Amino acid sequence: MDLDDLLASQKGMISRAQALACGLTDSRVEWSVASGRWRRIHLGVYATFTGPLPFDARVWAAILRVGPGAAASHRTAAYLDGLCDDPGPVIHITVPADRYVEPRIDGVRIHYAQRLPLTRHPAATPPRTRLDETVPDLVDVAPHPREAETWVTAACQRRLTTPERLADALGRRKKIRWRAMVAAMLVDVASGAQSPLELRHLRRVERAHGLPTGCRQRRVAGQRVIWIDVDYDDYGLRVELDGRIGHTGEGRFRDRHRDNRATVDGHATLRYGHADVYGDSCAVAAEHARVLQARGWTRHPRPCGPSCVIRTVIIQDRPRHDVVDPG
Repeated sequence: MDLDDLLASQKGMISRAQALACGLTDSRVEWSVASGRWRRIHLGVYATFTGPLPFDARVWAAILRVGPGAAASHRTAAYLDGLCDDPGPVIHITVPADRYVEPRIDGVRIHYAQRLPLTRHPAATPPRTRLDETVPDLVDVAPHPREAETWVTAACQRRLTTPERLADALGRRKKIRWRAMVAAMLVDVASGAQSPLELRHLRRVERAHGLPTGCRQRRVAGQRVIWIDVDYDDYGLRVELDGRIGHTGEGRFRDRHRDNRATVDGHATLRYGHADVYGDSCAVAAEHARVLQARGWTRHPRPCGPSCVIRTVIIQDRPRHDVVDPG
């Protein structure tokens, strides 16, 4: 590859070794830096242009500094593939486990992996891990289960992968943090739960209290296609979980149109946010139970614990056999 093609493929970044292989001399490299045409980014790595470094160029600089076999990974790979909107303060690079890289490279964090030749994307540029492998990487370093949950649901919600593909990648890992939780979560995501809020509703509101199983992310076609977060179609109840960006401005009007249409069609709509589902899932379940029972559900919810407010719902609805009819 000639110099121009190499620079084009690497976003204007080049290593000293590459420059020499393309026919430049050490003195020409030094002159390019001294004259301001090039600038040093890392030891032996140069930008051949002036001005701010685009993110892709920063990633290339880190890869060239780390050396052969390196690939962007973790949050850096996630950002490159559209899994997150913030790349974070450092560039994450993974190298084969049999290599050693100096631990201190400004703005770069090094990871080591035995399976990197298998997890690296064969064609993506800058070089990076496959998205189905990036998600387990992020899960493995997540300090809290909710963060692990967010990575899994974001990958599926943004339609970058599927629960089945993530389950396959998970199964190929000998060791990974949060394995049992993520394996169970992937089953729930496959059933339609697309965000941590929707997972919380499925587990802590619906299952924990013995409520009917709703249909998640149901598509309803008409003059406009609408999506229903949780639909209890047998009972004419729809639940909307407003945990995503977009419920202001135009998004608010779309919500209103959807709710109005549901009312016209004879459906009731309950709407909740993070504060409701995370803050008092039992109260949310109690509201669900009352509406479901009013619309034909003949069973009772079950308490999730000693202090669950569902107990009050059961007691209030239970027949009083100890009251004597004066007539």
